[in-house]
Amino acid sequence: MSGRKIRGLVAKPGLDGHDRGAKVVARALRDSGMEVIYTGLRQTPEMIAEAALQEDVDVVGLSILSGAHMALVPRILELLKANQQDNVRVFIGGIIPDEDVPRLMEIGVVGVYGPGTLTDDIIRDVRSAVSSVSST
Repeated sequence: MSGRKIRGLVAKPGLDGHDRGAKVVARALRDSGMEVIYTGLRQTPEMIAEAALQEDVDVVGLSILSGAHMALVPRILELLKANQQDNVRVFIGGIIPDEDVPRLMEIGVVGVYGPGTLTDDIIRDVRSAVSSVSST
């Protein structure tokens, strides 16, 4: 990445109206030196993919508490791929049943975080995922 700051997008897809966790993660990423865009509530997959493209991000963090992750996440990944953003790493936080995690990882999600995850762990994983892309 040649000294460029990591650029991240934190988004709340779907109809979920609770964004405290998303704001905490966005602030932690920003405080760690990353550039972070928070899209706000009730974003469609199309809005998230377009914002990721326009903002030229390295990583997208999705906060999903509604249970719609198995519908929303594949669509977001599909749209990122359609925009030739295969290098953008996608992380998910929220209420994600353990049985859904392997499938999410199979389709391209890099990390899944539940309630109580330390922000230091998320920051470490984001840096690692982005550096692995830039070193290839």
